Amino acid sequence: MMKTKLTQKLLFVAALCIAPYSIALAQDTTNAPSANSNNSAAPDTALIADDKNWYFSWGYSRQYYAPSNIHVTQPGLGNNFTVHQTQATDFATNIPGTIDSTLKFNFFAPQENIRIGKFMDAEKTFAIEFSLDHTKYNTNIGQTARVTGTLHNQPVNQNRVLDKNFFDYKLHNGLNHIMLNAVWLNHLYGPSQKPGDLQAISRVGAGILMPHADNTIDGHPNELGPKWVNSCCFASNDWWQIRGWTVGVEVGLRYRMTESLYLELTGKEAYGVLRKVAVYQGNADQELWLTEGVMSLGYLF
Repeated sequence: MMKTKLTQKLLFVAALCIAPYSIALAQDTTNAPSANSNNSAAPDTALIADDKNWYFSWGYSRQYYAPSNIHVTQPGLGNNFTVHQTQATDFATNIPGTIDSTLKFNFFAPQENIRIGKFMDAEKTFAIEFSLDHTKYNTNIGQTARVTGTLHNQPVNQNRVLDKNFFDYKLHNGLNHIMLNAVWLNHLYGPSQKPGDLQAISRVGAGILMPHADNTIDGHPNELGPKWVNSCCFASNDWWQIRGWTVGVEVGLRYRMTESLYLELTGKEAYGVLRKVAVYQGNADQELWLTEGVMSLGYLF
């Protein structure tokens, strides 16, 4: 059953990647000039500006996570257990709080998305890009989940309420996706490479996960940092630690507002594997699926 669900997700992701290019191909076929048409009908690449080969964007996002299993190992405490189908959110765990945090756009605790890329062709339809998604992950306090394995050197196989003392698991500062992406843009409407240009955008990328773990497991909080002393990246008490890898796809629309400014709305699906995330006297392993909505403001230069 797990393999079937994974296959369905991968097929869905593949369809998202292919869709914009199918549309663009159909448009190109419809608008293709005949062999006898004069040269003026062909795209004039000379009209495409030779500058603005780079771009930078800053965005805000919301994340939604599929339930996942979290395996915890704490040898000194006699703990080796799995919390099954754990539910988590980026911010609030109730409907009013979710609506409130979405509408407020709390920029003092941002879920920011940074992209910087360079166009690799004269038509500016393909780019290589670095991205950082400063996402957040918080298990929902008060949920009931199945716990199996060993707890205090005793076998356990029962439902437990995940309260702040037993299992408060957060990657709140944050669950950072650092990726290298291939980016494709296809013209949809308006003047090409000018204000009013509407484009379909697709990204495919892979990279590392660098979380900040802030958790309390079985009554024991972990201690990391301090933030600007032990900042990164491999020690067990570093504030941020490289602890896994991620792959993802992203599709959406980019609208050119001025010669240099654009607005971008995208949806992203990512799969991540975390290993040896810091907990008190031990570590945690997890695999997760992320769905993300991103709104970005960008600058071409």
